Amino acid sequence: MVKALVILSEGAEEMETVITVDVLRRGGVEVTLAGLTDSSPVLCSRNVKILPDTSLQDAKLNGPYDVVVCPGGAKGAQCLASSSEVKAILQDQEKSGQWIAAVCAAPIALVSHEIGKGKRVTSHPSVKDVMVDGGYNYSEDRVVQDGKLITSRGPGTCFEFALKIVESLQGEEKSNSLIQPMLLKL
Repeated sequence: MVKALVILSEGAEEMETVITVDVLRRGGVEVTLAGLTDSSPVLCSRNVKILPDTSLQDAKLNGPYDVVVCPGGAKGAQCLASSSEVKAILQDQEKSGQWIAAVCAAPIALVSHEIGKGKRVTSHPSVKDVMVDGGYNYSEDRVVQDGKLITSRGPGTCFEFALKIVESLQGEEKSNSLIQPMLLKL
């Protein structure tokens, strides 16, 4: 079975986390939602608490993963960008030729952990300068894929982001089969 690791940190954007996890699971991907610090409920950016499946420490024991997903949110992105554990996971993921996906402000973790330098990316407009200054080829497209790196803009682009991940892991037919039942208008 295809496996995804979604890293949930304090201050993460709720919609980016939940929509991505939900769409990936609908797409037949086994998703592990891992709390960055432990497995207790995580307070997200809009004061919604989300209970992770496990801690990141424990989730690493069940790897490798076909994709590692980093939801955004300003504070959540900062937590991901400053975590040595996230750095090791992303660097291992990149070295092994597996997928990495980041949305909203989370692409700043790519900069701080030196992942995908020079690749074409997008992000929330608030961190565009960080991405450009970090040596990335910036795009304002809603979802950008460059090699095995997928980035997206924010909460309003999360269905497209998650569908692109499903497409990358399970094929275009599987991804397209999810659109009508969810009544998406893309």
